[in-house]
Amino acid sequence: MSIDPLTDSPFVEEPIEKPEIQSDETPALEPSDDSTNPFEQFLEQIAHAGLVEPALRVGTLLFSLVLVLVFVWVMRTFYLDAAIENLPEEGLDALAAPMLTATPDGRVSGMPNMAASGNTNVHGVIRKAGLHTTIPTRPRVNVIAYTVQAGDSVFGIAENFGLKPETILWSNSNTLQDNPHRLQAGQELNIMPIDGTYHKWSQGENFEKVAEYYGVDPMTILEWPGNLFNIYEVRLDNLNIEPGTLLIIPGGQRDLINYGPPRIPRDNPAVARTYGPGHCGTLSEGIVGDGLFIWPANEHWLSGYDYSPGANHPAIDIAGDTGDPVYASDDGVVVYSGWSYSGYGNLVVIDHGNGWQSLYAHLDTYYVECGLSIFQGAVIGTIGNTGNSAGDHLHFELVYETAKVNPWNFLP
Repeated sequence: MSIDPLTDSPFVEEPIEKPEIQSDETPALEPSDDSTNPFEQFLEQIAHAGLVEPALRVGTLLFSLVLVLVFVWVMRTFYLDAAIENLPEEGLDALAAPMLTATPDGRVSGMPNMAASGNTNVHGVIRKAGLHTTIPTRPRVNVIAYTVQAGDSVFGIAENFGLKPETILWSNSNTLQDNPHRLQAGQELNIMPIDGTYHKWSQGENFEKVAEYYGVDPMTILEWPGNLFNIYEVRLDNLNIEPGTLLIIPGGQRDLINYGPPRIPRDNPAVARTYGPGHCGTLSEGIVGDGLFIWPANEHWLSGYDYSPGANHPAIDIAGDTGDPVYASDDGVVVYSGWSYSGYGNLVVIDHGNGWQSLYAHLDTYYVECGLSIFQGAVIGTIGNTGNSAGDHLHFELVYETAKVNPWNFLP
């Protein structure tokens, strides 16, 4: 202790505090509390190391794998064992059989076994090697021959070959003479490849005039393959066609020959004298009909051809047996009674005096004479099969003025 000279009092020295010196260095970590959990210390160390995200990924993967294993174990324990217990005995034998192993046989993998033999049960389309090739049907371009069979008709033959009935008549004019009733079993017919006409070339004919007559363009005839023209060499003004050559006229048409009798008026029935011996001479006036017609036979359905002007059959063939009665369809006067030359056989024609005439053909017998007045419903003959006929029936026509009309429209 020292004495202050100014105050003569003892001087006590106080400790001098040193100023605090700041430093840039990071203070050291405080020591951890001894009570911290080791797992928490491990997580803290992972966090300081930046490994949290990779650890989560690995954990998620391991958890998913555990779930899959648990699912497999559950299915194996509770489902598959129960399914095996319910299998039939054959199924258990199949499971107990040893697994097949591949045996090398020298074949290339994926190639079919061409040496297989015997019947193999294969589902689906069975393919086999064939030595013959099936050629698809091609359109026909030439005329073929057909022999008429019993029961055939012009309509049926036309339908079978996809043609119109008139084509059958046009291509067989010499055989059928445009009359479908002339068709007989054993006849050989020309069957066209297409609807049209068949023309036999004559000496001195003009090709363009022939085409004009049938209503077609000349090139239509030249270009048809079945006619065998070389269209690159021929000229219309210098065609050399041998007489007798048959030409297919695609789409050609012509008027059909009217094989029936002409209209026979009361005042001049002799117009039918060239039609057959059944024509009448001079007649006197007689009963007149009222234009209301009845069925001329007991049956009211077809047995043969229907009304078809295109097939040159302007009538209906009514069913019946030989000997069945034929009735006058309306009041009138007989203007023809007897045989006809054109295929009608025994024929009766009644003029009704009001523009109408009715015609009854292929009769077995006829009971009326020329000039006789007939009342509606009177028996004039019996059904037969005379003339160009293929079976028992009544060929019935109705004529008004000069037109042969459809009887279906006027019969009750």
